[in-house]
Order: sequence, then structure tokens, then C-alpha cells
Amino acid sequence: MPIFKKPVFNALGRKNKEIPEGLWTKCPSCREVIHNLVLAENLFVCSKCDYHFTMGSQERIANLVNPGSFEEYDAHMAAVDPLKFKGVATYEERLRTYREKTGLIDAVTTGVGSISEHQVGLAVMDFNFLAATMGSVVGEKITRIIEWSTRHGRPIIAVCASGGARMYESMFSLMQMAKTSGALALHAQAGLPYIVILTNPTYAGVMASFASLGDVILAEPQSMIGFAGPRVIRETTHQDLPQGFQTAEFLVKHGLIDSIVHRAQLRSVLVRILGYLDRRKQ
Repeated sequence: MPIFKKPVFNALGRKNKEIPEGLWTKCPSCREVIHNLVLAENLFVCSKCDYHFTMGSQERIANLVNPGSFEEYDAHMAAVDPLKFKGVATYEERLRTYREKTGLIDAVTTGVGSISEHQVGLAVMDFNFLAATMGSVVGEKITRIIEWSTRHGRPIIAVCASGGARMYESMFSLMQMAKTSGALALHAQAGLPYIVILTNPTYAGVMASFASLGDVILAEPQSMIGFAGPRVIRETTHQDLPQGFQTAEFLVKHGLIDSIVHRAQLRSVLVRILGYLDRRKQ
């Protein structure tokens, strides 16, 4: 029988300091834990594996345009509930929740800004607001900035992300596909450039309309892009899908996308493209 008993240590829980919530983010690709300040400084890209996190519209605009040059248009345009949608939560309740959560009124921010010496119309979608679904306000704001750019002879840049049409608005949402496409047709007739940047994910009605109509279509690495999701396509066709199906890397090989651009190089790439296409500089 031992003379001395082995001490029992019960202080493990007491000595551990709690990590405050909201300071760290785990990369879903490599599982690296990254401080949020470091992540923001790196444009929300994992420094270990280059995974591109979702980026808010305000951060994207700040990364693309000259400091202080962006002027937002139609900032107070807000959606209504024409169909009186009812479910677990009403449409109005969902809108109110996401407005409080994101500080945005809807899923797209539009306006005019300068990239180097080029003044452009800009439409930037934000996946944090109702998965950047396209309702009447999203379609109207994008159409208006297209029409403004056409009248003033300016190029347009659209940064796209979306889960598709907004089911709460039904046919009113689907009408935006034709409206935005029609405005872009007039913009093209005027000989003006339209550049699209596809981010993760860009799907359904957005991809089937203005997101696929660019003169130049760029995408961020590993972005998921398509009309229907892989599971839906697999169950409908009863066929195995190719490796990497609907990734930006797969689509650039098959000609749908012109180039994949890392977020850190996006502004410089846009400056070069605008230098080629912006006829006011020729």
C-alpha cells in the first residue's frame, strides 16, 4: 500500500481561459484557425490554403474602387411583400431580420466609382443577405445602374453571388431575369463594356441572366457556379457528374469563364481589362 496518494488535479477547467466569440474563424478547407483581424487584412482569404471566404459587399467595394470615389445609388430602395408570403416566418419578418443582421437594405449595392482612371457603374451582391437571392429590388437596382452606365457611356462591373431567385416574390423575382438582360442588350448595342466577376456561389436565375452575359467573365478560385445544384442535376439525369463539376476551374476549361483571378489581384486585372475596353481612353 503506497504511503503517499497521487494528487488529483481538478483545476483543468478553471485554468482554461475562455476565447471570446467572434474573434476567430476556422477555415472550412484546411481547418486552420485564423484571427478575424488577420483574415480581414488578407481580404478574407486563408493565408495557408488560399480558400476564399464570403466577402461582404462593402468590403468588396472598398477593395476595388479608388478610396472615397464610390457614390451609392438607390440606397433606400426596399422590398415589399406583394404576395403576402406566409410560412414559419413572413417575408417581412425575414427582411427585417437580415437588415438588422447585415446593416443592408437588400442583397445588392449599386453605384458609381472609379477604378484607377476609369469611372464605372458597379453592382455588388452580398451573399450574407438572404443568400443574395434576386427579388424585385435586386433586379431593379441592377437595371437602373446598367441604364445609367449606358446613358453616360460608362463600363459596368457586376460582382455576382446568389442562391437564385427569391421564392418569396415568385414570378416578380423571375421577371428580373428578363429585365436585367434587356438592359444589358441595350448597353451592348452602345458598344460599352460589361465585366462580370463570379464568386462562390453563383447559381440559378442570376447565373441564367446577367451573370453570364459579360464581355469578360472572371471568377474567384474554387467558386461554385451553375444553374441547378449538382445534387438536383444528378437526380434528374441519373448520371454521374464529372470531377470538379460546376467549379470555376472546371468551367474555365470548358469556355464558360475567361479567367480565374485571385482576390488580391482582382483590382489590377480589372484596370488592365478596362484599359483595353474603355473606349473613352482610346
